[in-house]
Amino acid sequence: MEPFCKIRDFYRAITDFETRFEKRYGLCLNEGMLLCCLRQEPRLSSGDIAKLLGLTHSNTSKVIRSVEKKGLIERILGDDDKRQMYFSLTQEGERCLKELECCDVEIPDVLKKIL
Repeated sequence: MEPFCKIRDFYRAITDFETRFEKRYGLCLNEGMLLCCLRQEPRLSSGDIAKLLGLTHSNTSKVIRSVEKKGLIERILGDDDKRQMYFSLTQEGERCLKELECCDVEIPDVLKKIL
């Protein structure tokens, strides 16, 4: 039962962190992680994003739409196949990421131990 209780504690800590993170930055964790993925790889397809975030394609589409609506990412047509869609950070997305680097949202102690 102890591992289950520890997982519960991690889950609660992540939920608590996400609540404060969203209040501070107006982004949920998946949106923030999407921006981080695009920092590491400046041009990703929705399939690539789904794999990196560990989300279903449906949930990935919702996260992409939300971040795109906020003006943080943009769509780019594929070079060879114009049906292929890629995503990239906008200047506003880059600015947002720089602000996140100075993240002043308190990380719960249980998460600090594993970071």
